[in-house]
Amino acid sequence: MTRSAVLRSLRTIVPDTVIEQHEVRDMFAAQPDVGRLAQRIIGASFNGSGIDTRHTVIQELSPTASTDETLFFDRESGLLQSPGTAARNDVYIREASRLFVEVARSALDADPDIVAADVTHVITASCTGFHAPGPEYEIVRGLGLSDSVQRYHLGFMGCYASLPALRAASQFCAADPTAVVLVVSVELCTVHLRSSEDPDLIVANSLFADGAAAGIVTARDLATPVPAVRLDGFHTAIAAEGEKDMAWTIGDHGFEMILSTKVPQIIGETIIGAIRPLYAREGELAAAFDEGRVGERVQHWAIHPGGRSILDRVQERLQLSDAQLHPARETLRENGNMSSATVLFVIKRILDDGATEESRVAAMAFGPGLTAESALMTVTTGVS
Repeated sequence: MTRSAVLRSLRTIVPDTVIEQHEVRDMFAAQPDVGRLAQRIIGASFNGSGIDTRHTVIQELSPTASTDETLFFDRESGLLQSPGTAARNDVYIREASRLFVEVARSALDADPDIVAADVTHVITASCTGFHAPGPEYEIVRGLGLSDSVQRYHLGFMGCYASLPALRAASQFCAADPTAVVLVVSVELCTVHLRSSEDPDLIVANSLFADGAAAGIVTARDLATPVPAVRLDGFHTAIAAEGEKDMAWTIGDHGFEMILSTKVPQIIGETIIGAIRPLYAREGELAAAFDEGRVGERVQHWAIHPGGRSILDRVQERLQLSDAQLHPARETLRENGNMSSATVLFVIKRILDDGATEESRVAAMAFGPGLTAESALMTVTTGVS
């Protein structure tokens, strides 16, 4: 019988520079190109975000950082700058390359049974910058992996990309039971923040942050019990009516996120149909889903915290408890929305909080399209 792939040795990293939500709110509201209406929108968006702190690679955004950089923010004048897309992407290349290698190395160092020579595949995910050779190449070279390691990069997919990355890793393991797949996501969303009166960009400014996550996916029979999740199944759905409400485009002054206020409503209206096929494959769990009792049978919910209102709507529609949404809300509160890396942060928090063996985990992430990616997992030590 073929063993299912597991995700193990999950590790996360955030940049050292911390920005307090109330401080960055006041920074954006004080810009001379922002009128009174936009100031009110900024106040409502930042205050209602459910975020206390975020992390960024842009040191000058912190009032306590010791840096003379003024590419993004001039402390003397208090003005936010508007560098071009190329300048922003240069920052991404420098900082993301370092974080990709650092978090990938952290995942390998954390695993008692896997070493660099075991890695057969590298899958990276990022939507906040571009360069070639890309991050999957940087990891191979930085960690001294074999040149023959298969490399794949999922670029510009948005906040849901880590779930397709895990699905692809699982499929590689199904095709080759000896495969060891390093899955790595790094997002530097703050390199695209800029002053604006556009409500969509204001919402993006209030939510997005930087972070990195990596884990190892394998179906190998390994000796040491470690906290892990078995990857049981995946499903993709599209809510086409939301195509124009969530998008990610490239402008002259950075990448531009379209995140309209309709997104939580659209997710609430479509989420049941979007995830039903995933549960339909699971017998008693399918019956519980149809009866509105899925929260009783699936103990843990790794929901991508795209924003507080999205979590509120998911909780309401699926009748989940506050405890079940706690890992997602705490990830949002402490770190903000780190795009594709965020759902991996939530899964790690569930494992760190002591999820019990054989308890179920439902993961969901939303992104451009409007695309809903979902997965079912089972907590395991990863040992048969």
